[in-house]
Amino acid sequence: MKNYDNTQIKNIAIAGHAGSGKTTLTETLLYAAGVTDRLGKVADGTTVSDYTAEEIKRKGSVYTSLSFYERDGFKVNLLDTPGLFDCEQSMVEGISACGCCMITVSGKSGVKVGTHKAYNYAKKMGKPAMFVVTKLDDENANFNNVLTQLKTEFGPAVCPVVVPVIADRKIVSFVNLIEMKAYKYVDGKAVETDMPTAEVSEKMGYRIDGLIEAVSEAVAETDEALFEKFFSGEAFTQKELIDGIHKGVNEGIILPVTCVSAATMAGVDMLMKEITLLLPAPAEKEDKPAISADGTPCSIICESAAPLSAIVFKTVADPFVGKLSYIRVQSGTLKSNTEVVNAATGVSEKVGKLFFLEGKKQIETAEVGCGDICAAVKLSAHTGDTLCDPARVISYAVPKFPAPTYRVALKAVSQSDESKISSAISRLLEEDMSLKYEQEPDTLEMILTTLGGLHLDSTVGRLKRDFGVDVTTSVPKVAYKETIRKKVKAQGRYKKQSGGHGQFGDVWIEFEPCISDELIFEERVFGGAVPKNYFPAVEKGLQECVKHGVLAGFPVVGVKAILVDGSYHPVDSSEMSFKTAAALAFKEGIPQAEPMLLEPVGNLTVTVPDDKTGDVIGELNKRRGRVMGMIPSEEKGMTEVTAEVPMAEMSDFTLTLRQMTQGQGTFTLEQARYDRLPENLVAEVIAKNFAG
Repeated sequence: MKNYDNTQIKNIAIAGHAGSGKTTLTETLLYAAGVTDRLGKVADGTTVSDYTAEEIKRKGSVYTSLSFYERDGFKVNLLDTPGLFDCEQSMVEGISACGCCMITVSGKSGVKVGTHKAYNYAKKMGKPAMFVVTKLDDENANFNNVLTQLKTEFGPAVCPVVVPVIADRKIVSFVNLIEMKAYKYVDGKAVETDMPTAEVSEKMGYRIDGLIEAVSEAVAETDEALFEKFFSGEAFTQKELIDGIHKGVNEGIILPVTCVSAATMAGVDMLMKEITLLLPAPAEKEDKPAISADGTPCSIICESAAPLSAIVFKTVADPFVGKLSYIRVQSGTLKSNTEVVNAATGVSEKVGKLFFLEGKKQIETAEVGCGDICAAVKLSAHTGDTLCDPARVISYAVPKFPAPTYRVALKAVSQSDESKISSAISRLLEEDMSLKYEQEPDTLEMILTTLGGLHLDSTVGRLKRDFGVDVTTSVPKVAYKETIRKKVKAQGRYKKQSGGHGQFGDVWIEFEPCISDELIFEERVFGGAVPKNYFPAVEKGLQECVKHGVLAGFPVVGVKAILVDGSYHPVDSSEMSFKTAAALAFKEGIPQAEPMLLEPVGNLTVTVPDDKTGDVIGELNKRRGRVMGMIPSEEKGMTEVTAEVPMAEMSDFTLTLRQMTQGQGTFTLEQARYDRLPENLVAEVIAKNFAG
C-alpha cells in the first residue's frame, strides 16, 4: 500500500443522530471508491463498519469503526461513530481522533438531539465540522426545511455548497454551488445538465442565485482581500471559493452543507470531491497542545521529521486476539517492532504488528506516518495514553468522556463464575471509559454503572458471549442506617454456671445521641466496679452490635456509649462474659432510645432544556426531592437545576430523564449526607430489609 504524507490524509469522523444514515454513507463512500464490490446494508448486517455480533443483532452501530479509501492521491480515514446515546463514549473516541467531523442529518427527520451532541463535541475539541443531508431519496425528505433548521440552530456559519433541484417532490438534479454547475444522475453516474430556471428555483423555496451569493459572502469573511473583492462586486473564481471555504472550515467559521442519496449514489461523488478540496489535512491544523515530562506545556507539530508521539484513542478487548489499540500518529513515524514509552505509566513497551483497518479486515503495514490512523495488537496502553519516542516524552490530554449514571447490582448466575467476573469486567473497563465497576462499601454489593439500558444490555451480553460469564442485574440496595433520638441507661448482665468456672459479666451503659459516623465509647466507672482490663471487651461487644441495628439490621451511627457501672466476679468474669454483657445492654437499651431509620440523600445537578424545566422539577417532587435553585446553563437553551434527593428514589432517573428530554438532559448525583426517613416509609423498609 502507498505511503501518504501528512498533506495527503483526511481523517473524517462521521457522527450524528441515530438513524441519520452514518453507516450507510460510510458504506457508499467505500463502494464508490472501489474498496468494496457491493453495497452492504445495515438491516442485513453486511456493512463494513457494523461487523460485531452486537451491531449485527441490533442493526445499528454500537462502536466506532475504522475504514479508509484512496482517491485522487489522498487517503481518507473514515471513523463511523454510533449515534445512540448509550454509545456516546464511542462517538467521543471517533471525534477525538478526527481532523473534521462530518455530521449527518436526515432529510426526512431533520436536526435532532444527536446532531447537537456531535456538533458540541466537535466544537469542544476544536474540530472543524460539516453537515451532510442524507436520505434525500425518501419521498418525505425536505432539504429546504433541513437547511432552514441548520441555519436557525447553528447560525450564519452554515454554508450550503451542494443543493438538490426538486420538481414535483422529486430530485431531478444537484447543483454544485462552487462549480456553479448542475448534475443529474443516471444509474449512479453524474451527467452535467442545465442549471434550474428561476421559476423552478422559486418553487423549491430557495433561489440558487441567492445561495451562490451566500457562499460568496461566507468566503469573503475569511480574508480581507477577498472581502474587498466581494464588496466591489467582483465574482470569485472557483479556486478562490475553494480556498476560502477550506480556510473557513479550518478556522471553524464556515460549516459547509452538502447532500446525498446514499441508496441511489446520487451526490456521493460530489461529497468525495468536497472532502478532498474543503476539509483539512493533518499538516494544516494548529500545533497540538501537550505536557512535557517535566510538566511544562508545549505544542507538537504534525511533521514526519519530529520525534514520535501517538495517541491511543480507542481500545478493543478481544478474548481471542487480545487487546487491539487504535492509534492516531501525531508526529514522527510509528514503526512495528520498535520500543516506545507510554507517557501515562513511564514504562517502555514494544510495538508489535501494525495494521490499517477496513472494518474487521486487517491490512498489515511496517510503518504509519504522522497524521495517519492504525491499529496495534497486545499493547498494554489504555485509551487516552500517549506513546512517545524515548528522546521526547510528552502526553496529550485525554478526552472528557460522558459520566455513567445508571447503577445496577451485578451478580453471577453460577457460583463458579464469581471469580471470573472481575477479570472479565476489567477487560471491558480497558475498552469502555464510560463503565464503572466497584463494591458498595455499606451493602457489599458489586455495582456496575453504565450510560443507560442499552449500554447495560450490551455489557451484560458481551460478558456472556465473549467471556463466558452469565450475570444477573438488580436494583442496588439502599444503604440505610439507624440512629437514636434520646438518652437511655440499660443494664447487661450475663451469668452462666455449668460446673467449674462459670461466666459472669455485669455492665450499666448509658446510650445517647451524638454526631458521629462511628460508635463513640467512653468509661466513667468509679471504685473499680468493672476492672480496666475488661473495658476493651465491653467496647468490642458494642462495636459488633452497631453493625446491625434493632429496627432492620442496618448499621447504627450517631451513638455514644458510656460505661458507668457494673460488677464482676473474681473467678467467673472474663473478657468474653463482659463482651456478651455489653451486647445484652445494647439490645436492651437501643429499643428504648427511640431508634429511627436514616436514608442517604444526594446533591443532584441536572441540566435540561429550558422548556423541560417544569417537567423535571415536577418529577423531582414526585421523588421526594427538594429543589434548591435554577440557573442558566453555559450551554445555550439549557437550564441547570440543583436539588437534594433521596438516593432510594433515583435508581431509574437516568432512563426517565432521557425519555423526558429526548436525550438532551444530563445530571450528576453525589451522596451528601443522611436524613431521617419519613415515618410513612419506615414500615415498608423494615419489612423489605429486616435482616435479623
